[in-house]
Amino acid sequence: MTGEQFEARDRQPPAQREAELFARLPEAIAHAMAAAPGWARHLAGTEPRAVCDRAALAALPVLRKSDLLALQRQSPPFGGFLAGDLKGAPRVYMSPGPIFEPQPDGEDPWNAARALAAAGFKPGDMVFNTFSYHMTPGGFLLDHGARALGCTVFPAGVGNTEMLVEAAAILQPDGYVGTPDFLKVILDKARDAGRDLGSIRRALVSGGALFPSLRAEYASRGVAVRQCYATAELGVIAYESEAADGMIVNEDCIVEIVRPGTRTPVADGEVGELVVTTFKRAYPMIRFGTGDLSAILPGRSACGRTNMRLAGWLGRADQRTKIKGMFVDPVQIADVLARHPELVKARLSVSRRDEQDVMALFAESMAQDAALVARVAETLRDVTKLKGAVTLVPPGSLPNDGKVIVDERDYSAAPA
Repeated sequence: MTGEQFEARDRQPPAQREAELFARLPEAIAHAMAAAPGWARHLAGTEPRAVCDRAALAALPVLRKSDLLALQRQSPPFGGFLAGDLKGAPRVYMSPGPIFEPQPDGEDPWNAARALAAAGFKPGDMVFNTFSYHMTPGGFLLDHGARALGCTVFPAGVGNTEMLVEAAAILQPDGYVGTPDFLKVILDKARDAGRDLGSIRRALVSGGALFPSLRAEYASRGVAVRQCYATAELGVIAYESEAADGMIVNEDCIVEIVRPGTRTPVADGEVGELVVTTFKRAYPMIRFGTGDLSAILPGRSACGRTNMRLAGWLGRADQRTKIKGMFVDPVQIADVLARHPELVKARLSVSRRDEQDVMALFAESMAQDAALVARVAETLRDVTKLKGAVTLVPPGSLPNDGKVIVDERDYSAAPA
């Protein structure tokens, strides 16, 4: 598999792509309803043959990630959305929630190779993969894509930064894949240790926003960084190319932007919730609401690829948010409160400092002692798997606006 192999489909006329996708869709819906009882219930009353254009698709209900989580709890492990059985599925994963996903079959099961090629990776490259290989699919998602492209992968995973720097200094990888912030951690650690990581000239990042200032810093250090947008259920949905003029929707998926909380598509350019339909046989997803916000950009990419472009990740439709590549849900903050009856109310604030995500929990409490702060901080780390500062404030101090998680990161200059 090479980057050139993608060009014919990447550069096909948009009308041809649209016609091919909607010609495949009725059979995909029929298969899902026949083989997966969850889809049969969710799409009850749907005539698959009638779903042959965007207007007909927009009439179908949206299955949101929060719905899938609840349905999986009612009918574990997949909520009835697995089409058939696990025969042929190489692995099963558990993402934060918890929510379970079977791995699709195939050489590049999450369609990641195209994104890597667009980021400049090529056969023969060594890829330093710092996504987690532990229970979640992130590491495997890019691992399969890189190997399908003909790259060699070092499965670095996360944690133990000093050892990762040592390995990278010896292996001299051509590129990095992982979260946007962790690349800086590695490069800074290598600089401080006097180790040369100058071989890393390209990167494909995901799992968090790549803020413009951080992209500029990477460029100044000789690393061309591109982003891709992916989820455990859907694989790679969109990616940046060398033009860096928005995220180009991947082939083999239908993307819509809907008004949050509804099934109604919004006008191009309007920010809304990203809803995606894919064609995976074993674990089909039809109008899956990711909960992420984005918008459709006008026109086509300057790189020559003709598919729809998205404005990247613009936040969450709900209060669930991603911090350092990990989702944090309001339910987790409620869990922290439940473990400390001294606390009355809490609000998690997410901001940026020194090109890193920073998490701080403000909790109302009659008690104001340091020991309680330490205990709550430990609970916060246990529940979210992330470190965060804790500040106790008097009862009545926090705004009465219903917000449990406040994302104060500045997306106003997010990449177009």
